Amino acid sequence: MNTLKILIVDDETNIRKTLAYCLAAEGHTVVAVSNPADAMEESRRLVFDMAFLDLKLGEESGMDLIPALLADSSWIKIVVITAFASIESVVEAMRRGATDYLSKPFSPDQVKLAAGRIARIRELETQIAALKENMQRLGPEDRLQSANVGMQRVMEVARKAAASDAIVLLQGESGTGKTVFARAIHSWSLRAVKPLAVVACPAIPSELLESELFGHAKGAFTGAVRDNPGRIAACEGGTLFLDEVGDLAPGVQAKLLRFIQDKEYERLGESASRKADVRIIAATNVDLQKRVAEGRFREDLFYRLNVISLTVPPLRSRPEDILPLAMDFLAYFGRANRKRMLGFTDEAQLALTSHPWPGNVRELRNAVERAVILSCGDMIGRADLPESVVPADTAPKIGDPVSLAAIEELHIRRVLAASASLQAAADVLGIDQATLWRRRKAYGI
Repeated sequence: MNTLKILIVDDETNIRKTLAYCLAAEGHTVVAVSNPADAMEESRRLVFDMAFLDLKLGEESGMDLIPALLADSSWIKIVVITAFASIESVVEAMRRGATDYLSKPFSPDQVKLAAGRIARIRELETQIAALKENMQRLGPEDRLQSANVGMQRVMEVARKAAASDAIVLLQGESGTGKTVFARAIHSWSLRAVKPLAVVACPAIPSELLESELFGHAKGAFTGAVRDNPGRIAACEGGTLFLDEVGDLAPGVQAKLLRFIQDKEYERLGESASRKADVRIIAATNVDLQKRVAEGRFREDLFYRLNVISLTVPPLRSRPEDILPLAMDFLAYFGRANRKRMLGFTDEAQLALTSHPWPGNVRELRNAVERAVILSCGDMIGRADLPESVVPADTAPKIGDPVSLAAIEELHIRRVLAASASLQAAADVLGIDQATLWRRRKAYGI
């Protein structure tokens, strides 16, 4: 069973102590207060999954606290407790948003049963949210598989890093799969049952990004017609993935640094500090150290983010992955378009393996999707591929006025495309693997 963060609101000291002891013994994190004002203060400071709320709090009514707590945290589950139970009060509490009801006196077993039900509900809510997100982004590129040694090393380090709460900085060109790595690290971690929030920093205007991350109170700015908890609060206990973190505005960088250091932040329009237990994964396709030197990125934030740094290799440096990835995309888009696709012709395979793929895996995905849509048969031919992948045939031929290097490069590319392994290609070329590796590096193959 998942552990919960639970708020207890009761004006009776013994009830607070008894509830706190019973719930803490089950492994839950418990905060107990005696009045609505303290309850709201704690609700703004911490993210709670559940609240035990007494309906009679001295001269104040706990009934009015139900919508206030829900407005602050829409996901909180409220169990009303009272010695003055009646059908009317039950109906009114449920109408205002309560989840469950306990009458005093209650036993420890009843309390544990109520908390257990809420824990299961919260777990199901998280799983449903994850499934919805998976359905929206479902695609073969989400599988981390590679025959490339360099890529396998990155995957190995990522698995080791996932077991910790250390910040991970993913570096690499656009389209290499940094988001896929972030999702994988989250799924391999102990936080996998909690939410993963993805924030694409360049996609959100800088003036709105702070609100998106940290949230805002109603009326904090023009257009803030309701409270927004923010992505950090929404992924409490889980992982926050900041994609293209190098594009953060200076003001947001300062607030992010403070959150990383202290786990504290404030919503826009509020002065009270809040706490959150969130793991950070960041990604960038720019040289952050260069941006630090240019004064465009905070040096202290860079070192906070650069705890475990992983560089995802570009697709051109792992040519052995091009055709397996292309076949995965072919099968996926064949099903999506209700077409029976068998594979690629030899000419199409040669074109795929000869292309440098500046857009990396994302470009390959788009190229195969386009080819499937436009293809009239069950095999993808060279003509089905986009012009960016298959330009007009200008390949040099024997006897053309070109250098030996150009002929050698073309020959190596074609032999590599037709060979099952690097060793097989080296055997055909009559050279050893070390020489082939040097030739590939020289020609950018």
